[in-house]
Amino acid sequence: MFAATFFDGEEWREGAIGLVDGRLLLRDEPAPADAPRLDGVIVGGYTDHHVHLQLVDHTLLAGSALGRVVDLGANPEVVAQLAVHNSSMNSPRAGSGATSAPRAAVLEELRTPHRPEIVFAGAFLTPPSGYPSDRDWAPGGSVREVGDAASAARAVREMADAGASCIKVASNAHAGLVFDDALFRLIVELAAERGLDVTAHAEGQGEAQRVARLGARRLAHAPFTERLSDDEIAEQAASVSWISTLAIHSGADLTVAIHNVRRFHTAGGTVRYGTDMGNGPTPVGLNGAELRALRDAGLDDAALLRALAPCDPRDASALLLLLPGRSPATADPSLARPLTPADLKV
Repeated sequence: MFAATFFDGEEWREGAIGLVDGRLLLRDEPAPADAPRLDGVIVGGYTDHHVHLQLVDHTLLAGSALGRVVDLGANPEVVAQLAVHNSSMNSPRAGSGATSAPRAAVLEELRTPHRPEIVFAGAFLTPPSGYPSDRDWAPGGSVREVGDAASAARAVREMADAGASCIKVASNAHAGLVFDDALFRLIVELAAERGLDVTAHAEGQGEAQRVARLGARRLAHAPFTERLSDDEIAEQAASVSWISTLAIHSGADLTVAIHNVRRFHTAGGTVRYGTDMGNGPTPVGLNGAELRALRDAGLDDAALLRALAPCDPRDASALLLLLPGRSPATADPSLARPLTPADLKV
């Protein structure tokens, strides 16, 4: 048993970690007084809040620093099968209802790279001929064109029945039609009836403010097509969270996005790490360029770690080890590596 400092998703805590039936188990309790201290601090796998698994080799995520990914635009049947597959590959941890496993099974589990949990929105909901229905990169079945209340109800029901954790709505005024206020608001209401929030791709003059006013709870991209006013930033900070996706931009778009994120964060807004994985040659795993852009936008130390939304390591099936800087809060998230039983050897 080792004394250990860990991040529970919001703050640093003290606990104890050891091996139970060959598996790493972190407990939220004091370690014995004579226990050695783990060299480093523990976090759960990070969350990428914006990925497109059909556009990358998703098998490369196995063993990465990501413990959870949120797919925001895919064929719902395909991504639901991936979610079930990854779930079945990650065995329950000892101490969370699991029974002792035979030694051979434990050894096989330790040799099998952890696969991140997958949650998903399913297909993009968009007006007829709206973005991204005309994009070559959009996989078959990943777009639902919605023209009226009846088709909106069918689309929301289909995504919810497939197991979606949110509804993705495209509102890209630069690339074609967007929903009018009434239909957008109806989709928000239909989603809420199924216990789901709406995540919106808002692009174009005034779109970020409009979708927030109509009830979207998350922006799939930090606003990058216009600099929001201070009043608009304050309104956004009080009602929606932003998924960063800063590193997909360059030039003026990147400058605008970082400027908006810096003020949004200062105003108390919730920023979530997300990369739009699959949009161009993005890394399949933790994206160092996104982390650097978030630091440029003023998210540092614990704020950056909160944006990464690591899984609670007391419940996670894969744990990461970070070497602390001046304090646990200054540990560099990009240097995380999987924690292994070998780290508990004195």
